[in-house]
Amino acid sequence: MRIGIKTLIFVIGALLMLVPAVVAGTMFTNAIQRRAEVANSARLRLLGEIVADQLGRRMHELWQDVEGMARVVRLDNPEEVRRQLTLLSQVDRRYTWIGVTDVQGRVIAASQGMLEGVSVTERPWFRRGLNGPAAVDVHEAVLLAKLLPATREPRRFVDFSAPIRNDQGAVIGVIGAHFEWTMIRDIIQAVRGQGVDALLVSRDRVVLSGPPELQETRLSEGSAVAASQGASIALRERWRDSKEYMAAVIPSIQFKDMPSFGWSLIVRADLNTVLDPTRAIAQAFWLLLGGGALVGLVLLYLFSAWLAKPLGRLVTVAEALASGRTDRPPHDETRYEEAARLSAALVRLQTFSVRPYQPSRAEKEKTTTPAS
Repeated sequence: MRIGIKTLIFVIGALLMLVPAVVAGTMFTNAIQRRAEVANSARLRLLGEIVADQLGRRMHELWQDVEGMARVVRLDNPEEVRRQLTLLSQVDRRYTWIGVTDVQGRVIAASQGMLEGVSVTERPWFRRGLNGPAAVDVHEAVLLAKLLPATREPRRFVDFSAPIRNDQGAVIGVIGAHFEWTMIRDIIQAVRGQGVDALLVSRDRVVLSGPPELQETRLSEGSAVAASQGASIALRERWRDSKEYMAAVIPSIQFKDMPSFGWSLIVRADLNTVLDPTRAIAQAFWLLLGGGALVGLVLLYLFSAWLAKPLGRLVTVAEALASGRTDRPPHDETRYEEAARLSAALVRLQTFSVRPYQPSRAEKEKTTTPAS
């Protein structure tokens, strides 16, 4: 069965209209999705840099305070040192404990007298503080656990320490300060919301602060590996909850001359949440394109019917002439030139077919010439 011109025009026209539209639409939506991913990666990186800078500045302020006190504290009057340290811890609640030791590791004076006379030679902050300014990663309270008020969660601290020197520059002791971990955690968790999480990660890829389900777990994702290697990247990856995330890595949290804790920051965002606005735009685009295509197909169908109707009428007349019927005159087609010319030609053919036969002059002479 042969295809009609109306169907042929409609199908070819639909292909010529829809194929470029679908290809161009796909390229457009993919392009805006890629641009959205790039823009959100930059947003996450900027957010991470802001959080890292805020945390670095906050810790640097504490570090400067501890280092400054190491330069001015005197160990010859423990009672005065205790009074000053106690006053400092009462005025600045960030200090949970602050104290000074001799070179043997015995606490000489401390805020509120806590741990005075106790040996801290095994504590990292003391050992590192003998050699120079030190920062000690988050850890649970050991010696202070029984001296501080009970809390729902185990107390955790970060420590700063620095050597105390005499006028000749010799180390005569160490000053150490414990800061509540909740202070750092609150800065990190302030970022959380609208599908965005900030994860503070140790140098061995353990989550120090982040979503509850990841707390204290060791990460194996690519972003965590990159963080442990000091790489600053942004990537799209699937995490252990089987969700896809966009993640930006800030490999180091440090400010000026502050000793490093070895922390990294990973800011991640649920890909579905991040791309929802873009997907809404793409969906609206496809709906608009689909509506336009539907209108275009309707118009194309009407055009193909308009184009094929004169030809259909002329074909009917031509078939009638071919079968010997001359009682049906062709319709006077005027829609376009080709149809008008074909209509006129059929009129002439029909006229010739109904006119009586008139022999030519040569035929007449042939019939009238006698045989020799």
